[in-house]
Amino acid sequence: MKLGIYVNAQHPAGDDPTRRFAETVEQVRLIRALGFDSIWGGEHHATPGFHYFPLLPMLHRLAAEAEGMWLGTNLALLPLHNPVEMAEVGAFLDVITEGRFLLGVGLGYRNEEFAIFKVPMAERVSRLTEGVEIIRRLWTEDRVTHKGRHWELADVTIRPRPVQRPRPPILVGSQVMAGIERAARIADGWLVVPVPTVDEFATQAKRFAATRAAAGLPPSEHICRLYEVSCARDEDSAIRRAAPFLLEKYAAYLSWGIPGITLDPEAKPEEQLRRLAANRFAVGSPAQVIDALVAQHRAGATHLTMRVSWPGMKQDDILAGIEMLGRDVLPEVRRRT
Repeated sequence: MKLGIYVNAQHPAGDDPTRRFAETVEQVRLIRALGFDSIWGGEHHATPGFHYFPLLPMLHRLAAEAEGMWLGTNLALLPLHNPVEMAEVGAFLDVITEGRFLLGVGLGYRNEEFAIFKVPMAERVSRLTEGVEIIRRLWTEDRVTHKGRHWELADVTIRPRPVQRPRPPILVGSQVMAGIERAARIADGWLVVPVPTVDEFATQAKRFAATRAAAGLPPSEHICRLYEVSCARDEDSAIRRAAPFLLEKYAAYLSWGIPGITLDPEAKPEEQLRRLAANRFAVGSPAQVIDALVAQHRAGATHLTMRVSWPGMKQDDILAGIEMLGRDVLPEVRRRT
């Protein structure tokens, strides 16, 4: 199982973006030095109360600090993008990483974002499916001609092509069964959100595998889960460190309409996080985190995208968590998986 770090691009609106990005660069340098496999970023637009670094420009800059590591999008909102542009940018990311790029895409779920880009929400699925097909063909064919519901191409060839052969993996994210089955049929892999418990994830992973088998497709090497991780010397310290910031992130998710989670505003933050994290996140001592990560592998994960920081968190705490994961957790998880 590969272990990567999801780089937080969302910060409180009052924070200095220059300082926050400099901190991000420092984090990536440490991630690379400790031997993690990958870094990842996500995409959102116009997030009230926060600023959000644009995904693809951010990854282009961070690639310079992540030599030898995989870079992934978890995830790009493909219905909001022209697939030709996405194919070109993705190919270039594969070139500058020397063949270590993973394109993760998804539908999106915020009405505000679709309104900004003037894309009807009702077209999300068809735009995603058609976009994946176009990107796959542009990465592997010359003179692509396509006439679909949303895009028409006539003899289009992109250069440069990706380094990977036949092309970089395309991963599709979803947390509902219909979307998971769609990902199994049209993509090379699946991006899993943090919301399911480990048992729910195991059930979903079996459905994903069964759908691929029924379609005559080989088992996927890319079951990549975004996973909340807070590692400290003991569970109480890990809870205290993460609770204010992780809970604010999930409060934002709730306001954006993401399903599958509930929060009790009457409970203290530490108790809220304990309830939310139970059988779902890795929050605790190195030994507890190791067990949780191994459980994710047993449930079906081949690559974990560990989110170790959330909006507003202090840089010293972020670096301390990454350091402990790299030195005390990473070697043992690799040994056990």
